[in-house]
Amino acid sequence: MAITGLGHTGLWVYDLPKMRDFYERMMGLTVTDEDDDLGIVFFSARPDEEHHEFVLQKGRTSAIGDKQQHQISWRVASIDDIRAFHRLFQQENVEVQQEVTHGNAFGIYFFDPEGNRNEVYLRIEKDVRQPFRKSIDFGQEPEQIYAEAERLLADGGAAYQPVQ
Repeated sequence: MAITGLGHTGLWVYDLPKMRDFYERMMGLTVTDEDDDLGIVFFSARPDEEHHEFVLQKGRTSAIGDKQQHQISWRVASIDDIRAFHRLFQQENVEVQQEVTHGNAFGIYFFDPEGNRNEVYLRIEKDVRQPFRKSIDFGQEPEQIYAEAERLLADGGAAYQPVQ
């Protein structure tokens, strides 16, 4: 018996239409099912392969700002995707906590409209001991991003730089 992967996760929310818009329009997820009476929406990044990986349902009882989950991480396919999210978040005034290199991944930590922390990330084929997190600017050209990530990996400074 073994776990083969994470099937899906979900959030209780206050404002379902606002949260639906964020995850559908901003994150590009596909709505695969919904039930207005139950106040639930199912989403998938791969609707031809997986019915849903993410669920939103009305009924949140904790205050916005209360810690619920650590983060929700969304994998992307390319550095161009990371850069596109960088630009989109700026255009839409999405609160970004930090843009980072983990040595083995690039990531942007950001908050949805109800304060839940998310990450979009690109896996890089490097074996780097974790936690490793250093700030990087995804507004640069790809070659500059990769060069800066290599410099940060080799700079000898503290490997973990939390958000200030």
